[in-house]
Amino acid sequence: MKLFSEAHKTVFVVDHCPYMSESCRQTVEFDMFTKNRAPGIIPLAPISKSLWTCAVESAMEYCRIMYDIFPARKLPATLSSMTSTSGDQRLLTVAPKQLMGATRVNFIVSDSRAHTLNSWGQDDQNLQELMAALAAVGPPNARMDPECCSVLHGLVEAVEVLCKCTDYQHEARTTLMENADRVSNKGRIICITNAKSDSHVRMLEDCVQETIHEHNKLAASSDNLMQIQHCELVLIHTYTAGEDSLVSDRPKKDISLVLTSEVHSVRAGRQLPAKLTTLVQQHFDLASTTITNIPMKEEQHANTSANYDVELLHQKDAHTELLRSEGKNMAPITFDPHLCSSNRDGAVKDTVTLKWCTPRTNNVELHYCTGAYRISPVDVNSRPSSCLTNFLLNGRSVLLEQPRKSGSKVISHMLCSHGGEIFLHVLSSVRSILEDPPSISEGCGGRVTDYRITDFGEFMRENRLAPVLETRYMMDGSMEVPLERAKSQLERHTRYWPMIISQTTIFNMQAVVPLASLIVKESLTDDDVLNCQKTIYNLVDMERKNDHLPISTVGTRGKGSKRDEQYRIMWNELETLVRAHLNNSEKHQRVLECLLACRSKPPEEEERKKSRRKREDKEDKSEKVVKDYEPDKSWQDSERLKGAQEREKEELAEAEIIKDSPDSPEPLNKKPRVSIGEIQPLEKVKGPVSLLTMWTNRINTANSRKHQEFAGRLSSVNNKAELYQHLKEENGMDTHENGKASRQ
Repeated sequence: MKLFSEAHKTVFVVDHCPYMSESCRQTVEFDMFTKNRAPGIIPLAPISKSLWTCAVESAMEYCRIMYDIFPARKLPATLSSMTSTSGDQRLLTVAPKQLMGATRVNFIVSDSRAHTLNSWGQDDQNLQELMAALAAVGPPNARMDPECCSVLHGLVEAVEVLCKCTDYQHEARTTLMENADRVSNKGRIICITNAKSDSHVRMLEDCVQETIHEHNKLAASSDNLMQIQHCELVLIHTYTAGEDSLVSDRPKKDISLVLTSEVHSVRAGRQLPAKLTTLVQQHFDLASTTITNIPMKEEQHANTSANYDVELLHQKDAHTELLRSEGKNMAPITFDPHLCSSNRDGAVKDTVTLKWCTPRTNNVELHYCTGAYRISPVDVNSRPSSCLTNFLLNGRSVLLEQPRKSGSKVISHMLCSHGGEIFLHVLSSVRSILEDPPSISEGCGGRVTDYRITDFGEFMRENRLAPVLETRYMMDGSMEVPLERAKSQLERHTRYWPMIISQTTIFNMQAVVPLASLIVKESLTDDDVLNCQKTIYNLVDMERKNDHLPISTVGTRGKGSKRDEQYRIMWNELETLVRAHLNNSEKHQRVLECLLACRSKPPEEEERKKSRRKREDKEDKSEKVVKDYEPDKSWQDSERLKGAQEREKEELAEAEIIKDSPDSPEPLNKKPRVSIGEIQPLEKVKGPVSLLTMWTNRINTANSRKHQEFAGRLSSVNNKAELYQHLKEENGMDTHENGKASRQ
């Protein structure tokens, strides 16, 4: 492992030639009497900055952000404090994480010669020293001979400075002693100039490459210098507003093994500081967070307040947990980070928006934090940024929540100060490790009982790490690293592994176990391919026999999906599993070909499937009539009603066959009138059918199978039968309703 990346050393080369004294042609309002201006006083005219002023301000903004987030004074004083009896091994494992903030900046001004304004020493690494040195240099002299001025002097000096050791590099080389070659020497050169053309840019790149080659030769024979392993050259061409750029942008490109170059063409004025702010995020792996809805009192109206936004920069690690939980959806609370584009002075970048939330208590120790990161405001001189900074430095804290469209708010971050510095704290929004975990049988936080717990235990047993007993060699003759082999096996086993029982079919089938256990292997034998093909043939046989599949019915009502649909889901999932391991070997391709061949059905079998689907759809339509009028009945009741209707159809068919028999009563469908008590098949009734009619039909159908209906009721009108009809013949009386009689 190599210590110190390109971010450890940064050299600024600012062109100080006469053409940098030209105006950027972007005016700035300079009126110091805006608030209380007496009448009759003429306001000052707008001013315009020079290219030199824009370049210096942009470079200082770059250094300010870097010093705010990676202050050198907060790092360990010596590298020996990070070593132990294990020596260099301890340094190699711990130092890279802590030396991430060990940044150093060297400032060079180039005109007729190179002027180095500071050194790599810690005492020179602050904005006050840099600004005092720049003030001593002054603006470019317009009367200076342009032929003698060139930015090449500064680039040559920058390469020479990169060969010098910083205090961290010297300490590491002294500590490692024999392994001093593990301390790398990499750096970055940021050159702000006004180039003539693209060919001029290529000439500058060639000059830097040749200079690195020459100084590496000198450093190889010196004990105080270090050879440059890699250098990043960032050329920024700045030009005045209203003119066309003569230099085109170019992304990062490898010039040689030790030199990488990129070109940015930026208009001076407001665009140049925005470009340097974007570059500092890329160079130091920073992220942006925008605090919204910050309540602030207005200066003109003390009793009113308005909401403002403040953008902060910090290390990208502050968003790791938030984005990880949002992408994988592993936490009980689903994060909803809104990545939005912030268009500030022409710079478009991504920022995470968090909403201001006033805390109920100011005791920051009560919150469970998982990380704290220094912040730096993007627009440090704005009134909202200044008010927020003063508010936090006075000992207050601010909770930050994620804006969500629905649901309860999620507090994910907190801003507070420690020792005069402001930190962005990452709050844990998941279950704390100090709390007892929920019982898996209780199903806390969702259907935890639906997880494939038993399968996961078997998965862990198959992927346990064990001591290496024998050394394996790869095809090219190199020794195989056991850790890499274990990672490869774990990657193959997790390419397709559903975590929930209801989301898989094949892993719930015992018949698929042989194929699922063999397909994850790195290579298959002929016997393995044969076993996989047998498994596929068994599934085809199951489908031909129309066997039941273990399809989960959680959350479904009724009969569930059709049998053909169940097998279609099973085949699709099996194909997904096989295709996930298709690139392992050629024999995996043979398994996939067998699977695809078995999935392609012959035409006669497809016709049988279509006819079966039509019959099932027809039965579903007849069943839908009952379901529409009995929403509160269970599914078993609807099945019984359906059976009663079918038996009713059979009885009516038998009545049609024996309708000429004198021993059978007249069929019901031949009656002239329809009464409530008679049996009416649902398909014979036109129009809507009442629930009472359907229930009466069902009762009558059940009673007709138990005994023969009374002859009087069958021959009655309006479901009313005359009683004692024999009295009319014997006594000569007329019978009336309710058994009352009158003599004739």
